[in-house]
Amino acid sequence: MNNLLSYCKISFYFLIIISINLFIFSLKFMLNDLIIFIEWEIISLYSVSIVMTFLFDWMSLMFMSFVLLISSLVIFYSNDYMMSDVNINRFILLVLMFVFSMMMLIISPNLISILLGWDGLGLVSYCLVIYFQNVKSYNAGMLTGLSNRIGDVTLLLAITWMLNYGSWNYIFYLEMKSNNFEMFIIMGLVMLAAMTKSAQIPFSSWLPAAMAAPTPVSALVHSSTLVTAGVYLLIRFNILLINTFFGQFMLLISGLTMFMAGLGANFEFDLKKIIALSTLSQLGLMMSILSIGEFKLAFFHLLTHALFKALLFMCAGVIIHNMKNVQDIRFMGGLFMSMPMVCSCFNIANLALCGMPFLAGFYSKDMILEVVMLSYMNFFSFFLFFFSTGLTVCYSLRLVYYSMTGNFKNMSLNMLSDKSKIMNFSIFFLMIMTIFSGSMLNWLLFLNPKMIMLPKFMKLLTLIVCLLGGLIGYMLNYMFLLNSNIFVKYNLKLFVGMMWFMPLISTLFIIKFPLKLGLNLYKSFDQGWSEYFGGQMLYNQMKKYSLYIQEFQNNNLKIYLMSYFIWIIILLIMMFLN
Repeated sequence: MNNLLSYCKISFYFLIIISINLFIFSLKFMLNDLIIFIEWEIISLYSVSIVMTFLFDWMSLMFMSFVLLISSLVIFYSNDYMMSDVNINRFILLVLMFVFSMMMLIISPNLISILLGWDGLGLVSYCLVIYFQNVKSYNAGMLTGLSNRIGDVTLLLAITWMLNYGSWNYIFYLEMKSNNFEMFIIMGLVMLAAMTKSAQIPFSSWLPAAMAAPTPVSALVHSSTLVTAGVYLLIRFNILLINTFFGQFMLLISGLTMFMAGLGANFEFDLKKIIALSTLSQLGLMMSILSIGEFKLAFFHLLTHALFKALLFMCAGVIIHNMKNVQDIRFMGGLFMSMPMVCSCFNIANLALCGMPFLAGFYSKDMILEVVMLSYMNFFSFFLFFFSTGLTVCYSLRLVYYSMTGNFKNMSLNMLSDKSKIMNFSIFFLMIMTIFSGSMLNWLLFLNPKMIMLPKFMKLLTLIVCLLGGLIGYMLNYMFLLNSNIFVKYNLKLFVGMMWFMPLISTLFIIKFPLKLGLNLYKSFDQGWSEYFGGQMLYNQMKKYSLYIQEFQNNNLKIYLMSYFIWIIILLIMMFLN
């Protein structure tokens, strides 16, 4: 156990030192406007050479520093959370493989090397989702794996279309060939791949299902790795989104995803699934602002969201750990009394998610919504942006209402506490980052600050929407607790709570018709009329006759007596006739 502890600590220190160095380098690259492009020839055989390319700019270095910071804290946190697990070494190795795949994706300007990281993320995520090895996690892993495979296929198709150009280094051709038909096709395929990885409609059902993975994995996946890979890829391809059909399509799809996830979280009772749906909502926000053309804002929100979402999951993990693996928020309540430190961090992360002034989420969300107000946009998209922001506050307040307030609703004998030093260290570190990272990144990313001039009402609209969302959230909870209208309540929960029936569409809808068709074909070819009138009919007839003979043989005394009487009657009749 001591060796394991030292192993976790070594990996933690190693990753955090690299993270700090990468962050310093990213600042240097940003201030000096530097880009380093490395081509490494792995092997050269006659005229064929295999070349590995890496792109280091301020964006890739900063994102890598954040990924390594969060993964180091997750590994340190896992040392206590996964203490009773026999295979903890395997778990930490899987997490490290996951982080390495993300690194490959971040620094690749080449579609082939991107595919290595992309497929690595998909494969390792499957291994992590099925980690607990039960039926639920197997189903969730299969749904996650197959949903991501669609994106892998589209990325492979994009690689084949890149053969129209001189190399697979897409970064050379984006501006020059932006109006080409080939690049139009490549952009469509890359966008589809990004939609599957970032779980946009209609590929959203795998994201809540992936909650079958251990909580430290959820903290890593939902903050800075798997789900952000699609957003990061589209940030690299952002030139092809501006003023195109793809940008408009992405705006609609991501707006609907944001709205659907926010609505679904208000009807969910699983603690981890609520936070997963909030991730889906924020991914929709990032994708929609990216489709307008503000890639820096999308990247800004990507970084701030990574910090407070990792904090939310870590706090949720401590709560679940102490509740003896109970995840239903209806069994919680009054946790503030027993776990003050964790609940305080949980609330800070929740407020950052809602966009509470001067926390991490405020700087990015407020700027995004103000830019939306300045943009040329139709009313429907505008409504989706602001209504979804209100829904975020609504489900966050509902979560706090159920878990923190009132009386404890579980066992009277409990061991609730937040005394784990290892888990508390990771949580406290992320809490500090959640408070200060928003303003810090705002100053760093936007060196020349823009003054966004808006009328007074529009300037206050974000705050008004948040307050209204909180009020509606409280009123809805109060109404549902009173059990006002059961028919409306349960039908609404069935549709909205099941993400507009998307899990059914992704699973049962896809497999039902092929299975039915297979059954009909099986009946037609293997057990059809030829079998019915051929071998099966002969068998059934012979079986029936043999059963009759068996009946005769089993009742032989009765049969002999009966035949004796019949014979006597026949003799008497013949005598009378003579």
